[in-house]
Amino acid sequence: MRRSLLALAALLLLAAVATRAHAAARAQLTVYAAASLTDVFPKIDPAERYSFGGSNALAAQIQQGAPADVFAAANTTLPAQLFARGLCSKPVVFTRNTLVVVVPAANPAGIRSVFDLSKEGVKLVIAGPGVPVGSYTLQVLKQMNLATAVLKNVVSRETDVREVLAKVALGEADAGFVYSTDARAVPGKVKTIKVPAWAEPKVQYGICLVSAGGNKAGGQAFVNRLLSKAGQAKLIAAGFLPRMKPKR
Repeated sequence: MRRSLLALAALLLLAAVATRAHAAARAQLTVYAAASLTDVFPKIDPAERYSFGGSNALAAQIQQGAPADVFAAANTTLPAQLFARGLCSKPVVFTRNTLVVVVPAANPAGIRSVFDLSKEGVKLVIAGPGVPVGSYTLQVLKQMNLATAVLKNVVSRETDVREVLAKVALGEADAGFVYSTDARAVPGKVKTIKVPAWAEPKVQYGICLVSAGGNKAGGQAFVNRLLSKAGQAKLIAAGFLPRMKPKR
């Protein structure tokens, strides 16, 4: 009887250790991610804790010691800057996107192209220059030689792409620059206008493990899920582009 009890106790102890080890391995991650990833990340991995916002604001929080495990930005510049300062691992590109102009479904200002944004009376909303989508916007306007004419019509500069989208969808602005994936988030509320192919910015998303994060193994597993065939398929289904352009 004593031997049986000791054996049972040993088995229970092993089971408890295994349970704790499994729980530790699947400890919930804190993922800081660009606002444009709000809808797709939980579909790829619903178990994690997400904080979505402007990539520049999230990077600033990480610099100040915010408890993040993973940082996914709407550009490669911000994670590269954190890497240079020893605050995150070397970033990798995990997806791409396209910049578009959105107008309210009714399009009261009659905007048909990026050039129409320079018309007198147009109310344009864009993201701030430190936000990746804001930087891409300025890049496009400069490339098309429209910066001076269009920026005079800016009525507000928002902290992330979803705020730009919301103002246009609510009819508080005549147009705004967002990613094509964001436009899909409000079907029937907005119409999209393409940026000319020759002026399109190179929109690449970078991801890294935050050095101060407490779960490096879990963070790497999350990155691997994004890069996997299943993860990439969900990103593409949400309107994102493959992380590498297919070879012709």
